[in-house]
Amino acid sequence: MTLTLNYTLRSILAMTIAFSILIGCSGSKETSEEAKQAFNSVIPKPSSSNPSGKTFFLSSATKFQAEGDARAVANYLTSILSKSHGITLQAADEKTEENVIRLTIGGDTGAEGYKLDVDEKQVVISASTPAGLFYGVQTLRQLIADQKGEEAKDKWEIATGSIEDKPEYEWRGSMLDVARHFFSVEDVKRYIDLISYYKMNRLHLHLSDDQGWRIEIKSWPNLTAIGGLSQVGGGKGGFYTQEQYKDIVAYAQERFVTIVPEIDLPGHINAALASYPELNAGPPIVIEKGSDKPVAGKPYTGIEVGFSTLHIKKDVTFKFVNDVIRELSAITPGPYFHVGGDEAAVTKKPDYIAFINRFKEIVKANGKKMIGWEEIAQADLDSSVTSQHWHSEKYAKEAADKGAQLIFSPSKKVYLDMQYDSTSRLGLNWAAYIEVDSSYMWDPATRVPGIEREDILGVEAPLWSETIETMDDIEYLLFPRLPGVAEIGWTAAKDRNWDEYKERLANHAPRWKAMGIDYYQSKKVNWKE
Repeated sequence: MTLTLNYTLRSILAMTIAFSILIGCSGSKETSEEAKQAFNSVIPKPSSSNPSGKTFFLSSATKFQAEGDARAVANYLTSILSKSHGITLQAADEKTEENVIRLTIGGDTGAEGYKLDVDEKQVVISASTPAGLFYGVQTLRQLIADQKGEEAKDKWEIATGSIEDKPEYEWRGSMLDVARHFFSVEDVKRYIDLISYYKMNRLHLHLSDDQGWRIEIKSWPNLTAIGGLSQVGGGKGGFYTQEQYKDIVAYAQERFVTIVPEIDLPGHINAALASYPELNAGPPIVIEKGSDKPVAGKPYTGIEVGFSTLHIKKDVTFKFVNDVIRELSAITPGPYFHVGGDEAAVTKKPDYIAFINRFKEIVKANGKKMIGWEEIAQADLDSSVTSQHWHSEKYAKEAADKGAQLIFSPSKKVYLDMQYDSTSRLGLNWAAYIEVDSSYMWDPATRVPGIEREDILGVEAPLWSETIETMDDIEYLLFPRLPGVAEIGWTAAKDRNWDEYKERLANHAPRWKAMGIDYYQSKKVNWKE
């Protein structure tokens, strides 16, 4: 009797242990604090997010399913997980129902929206478009919880639940100035990876300025042979061949980022004037000996602005402009061409207006939509043109009144080349000191009186490069401010709150460390170690 009872008890115990192991392996474990934290810390903040308290385990045994247009996004996901987690996802057959990530195109989520559903057996991301699917993948990447100890080598937790999401604004971008200091193709690709992780979809490349010309123009080879060899501080400069530029464009397209090229006209043009003397108005300006003021038509490595201009009465001027816009438009599949138009201090106002009107027609003839900095509001704008607001409320309102759409880049909020405070090791402060809270706490729809929400295409965070030379420098000024600007572009204003956001932001610090991002540890945030 006793032996039989002991045998029965042992059998029950063994079955209990086996059942417990089975349950653990199937992923029904309660959500860990790390996984909960990851689920609740997504940036930009989703439209709706509902955790359900269980866990999906991502491991080397996880497979994926994707067909048609979803396959390219699935390939991107497998590549990312291989690099970041050492997991190589294999394709699953149609019968696979457990431990699988499904990517599907379908439903009505809008142009860039998505739905993400996680349960113990599978992760499903669905979207109307590949772009929406890609943004769902970025959210999934953020849901993968930080792991500790030996377990980190084998599997990663993802909290179960559902997310439905779509962006507030169409234009969510950043600008990189490669003219004042040149950055390599690999640096630009890393920049694309960083902004796309936070669902930004525009990279505005500032390709020319007084200090350097950075894109090959085959019909004007001296632009790079001469104008490409200088930069702020006297360094060696550099430029992109057209093939390298195409490579950047293709890399961006795979991440649903549109490249927006800028050739700054009619001012900020000294690198071109130095390359081709015939573009100058006449003999070089005579400067007193010992003066450090810039001379139009001579190579320049300082940071002053407003001293150079094209000249409207020279026939060669518009041959140059036509050729540059034609060649660059031909290798830019995106719909936009940025003509600059800012700080043209030595261009006479009537000439300036005539220039912008002419540029608009040239850009249109090359199949693109013209964008310019806010000063272009003085010209004959219409709904085909976009004005980029950076300083003047007057120009912003004038552009909107003429029917132009607006990109908001207020220098006092999102010029990411500004110092955080007086102790920052990089940056300028002519616009403001911009801490991480200040760059987050503003609303494009209420920024300028008289401008309506429907006038605003979106937001963009420029990074000018007077003081930066390396990728570490770039990251120090981008982070932690860039994710906040991304959230302004993606998340409705009613759903944004600094006190709540800074908690989510703090939880991204370990991710940045894992990604090798050199970020500024602002005292405004209680960073997670």
